[in-house]
Amino acid sequence: MSMYRQLWLAIALSTLLALAGSLFASIMSSRAYLNEQLKMKNTDNATVLALSLSQKNVDATELELIVASLFDNGHYQSIRITDPKGKLIVERVASTEQSRVPAWFMSLLPIESPPGVAQISNGWMQVGTISIVSQTGNAYQTLWASTREMILALALSGILASYLGSLIIRRLKRPLRDVIEQAKAMVERRFITIEESKVPELKQLSIAMNSTTSLLKAMFAEEAERLEQLRRQANTDTVSGLYNRSNFLAQLQITVEEENAPPGSLILIRLSGLIEANRVIGRIKTDALLRNLGQTLNVFQNELPDGFAARLNGTDFALLSRQTAIDDIAQSLTQQVIQQFADTGAEVQVFIGYGTFEYGISPSILLSQVDAAVASAEASKQSSVFKAAPLNIEHAPKSLEEWSKLIQRAIDQNWVRLDYFPVIDQARQIIHREAALRLMFGGEWFPAGRFLPIAERLGLTSQLDLIAVKLALQEIQSSGNTEQVSVNISSRSINDNDFREQLKIMLNAKPESSRLLWMEIPEVGAFANIDTFRNFHQAIRKCGCKIGLEHFGRHLEQINVMHDLNLDFVKFDVSFIRNVENVPANQEFLRGAAGILHRMNLIVFGEGVSSEEEFNSLSRLNLDGLTGPYIGKIIKA
Repeated sequence: MSMYRQLWLAIALSTLLALAGSLFASIMSSRAYLNEQLKMKNTDNATVLALSLSQKNVDATELELIVASLFDNGHYQSIRITDPKGKLIVERVASTEQSRVPAWFMSLLPIESPPGVAQISNGWMQVGTISIVSQTGNAYQTLWASTREMILALALSGILASYLGSLIIRRLKRPLRDVIEQAKAMVERRFITIEESKVPELKQLSIAMNSTTSLLKAMFAEEAERLEQLRRQANTDTVSGLYNRSNFLAQLQITVEEENAPPGSLILIRLSGLIEANRVIGRIKTDALLRNLGQTLNVFQNELPDGFAARLNGTDFALLSRQTAIDDIAQSLTQQVIQQFADTGAEVQVFIGYGTFEYGISPSILLSQVDAAVASAEASKQSSVFKAAPLNIEHAPKSLEEWSKLIQRAIDQNWVRLDYFPVIDQARQIIHREAALRLMFGGEWFPAGRFLPIAERLGLTSQLDLIAVKLALQEIQSSGNTEQVSVNISSRSINDNDFREQLKIMLNAKPESSRLLWMEIPEVGAFANIDTFRNFHQAIRKCGCKIGLEHFGRHLEQINVMHDLNLDFVKFDVSFIRNVENVPANQEFLRGAAGILHRMNLIVFGEGVSSEEEFNSLSRLNLDGLTGPYIGKIIKA
């Protein structure tokens, strides 16, 4: 039996015993009072009648008339007069009294009517003895009525006491329930704080639990910050604060290979005369100039979608992003960099080249095209910016109107499908399969990276995400609900109320399949609007599917935000995976971050594994599963 029920039972029993005791005492007191009243009445009436008869010299006939009159006008059970020798002179006895009081009540609480006895005298001589016994019917009626009234009053008191007891239990139950939920959340590695109770003892308990929660959150935050510093040291340039060359090349390859991502742009910056400036103004001032340049590029990096700024070597810098309209950005960046070096008097020239790309271009071709633009700028012998020649990419982007017609027609004609990629555990067993949406244009199946940017501009991402979920549920159902499938959900979709409602309807229609569905939301999108993501998660989590973050790892310092999200899994971004066998710091970062996430009861995956070396290194880092091109090869083999 729960503590609350035991407390409620104790209050109920105490109240019941108190009320029963009060009722018993009241009834017995009333009964005793009525007995005493009857006794006094009998005695007083007998005395008065005897005194009246003593003052008159009445004969037997007149005496009988007086007794008869008194008996008929009063409520007497019997009136009896005897002579001094005990011989009966007059007697009147009432028939059996009729009463509306239940017989069981009279039997349980008998009321006695002791006879009142008085002496009739003539002067100093005793004439006789009178005995009067009153009827008990009115007394029973009075006791029965008062008992019912007392029962009603005590019942109302009991109800009021029960209500007050409920309020007290509820007042105690709420903070205790909060503490229990907080303890359960701690077991699930979610660290939430609760409101302090107004009950002194429970207030101390809630304060202690909140302090424990804050301490654990701080420990996780400190460990996350340490790992974040380790990641920065391994992947950033110490002077400019930008990402280093190896990290940039990995990110560039990921950017152009990610089929679900939109096209983007690359800007290369080359500083000429930096060595001479270092000799003239000194290393300290030169390093300060490079730090200022790094801060400038960081500003652009934060403002551009998926911006990524890096220092490639002593004089070359790069800015990678998902924005294609960068003519004005390149010009603005050029002016700012030129002005920074002009203000110092250092004779440093700035040459900038830029170009755009889309899914399918080779990283080496992209770099050579943009580097050619930088070379053209250098050929001008003065600080300038040049745009790279159009890249020769097969299936070049069509006009917005044409793309719109193609996408809408593919949706209307149901020219849609999912391609699947395995996610395996350490034993090389498939955990689930990642689903990638494909649309057919002109008889050819196109990857998501080719049409998603246009679909996003047309506001069709929510519709495409619903199609992907529908196809995934059908695939799970067709497998007999034995396979698990993961789908990608865009950040824009989770902000759409209509999308959330339609998704709930779709999932609730197939509850068995929904429990085998995984949903991945990009980390940057989730953290950009954490409240919206939390609302989406709470709405969809009840349907039974698993929800996690993909491209994870760049916001590990915000791990405190994740404690109350109750996520199921995360997938580390491929930038931490690429060439991990050659970067010990990234190995340490992944191992440490996986340890933190495991303590939060999260499943941890690595994405984008492309080689056997990466696979072998990651297998030693305590990750729960891996996915990527190499995983597909070994599963097929």
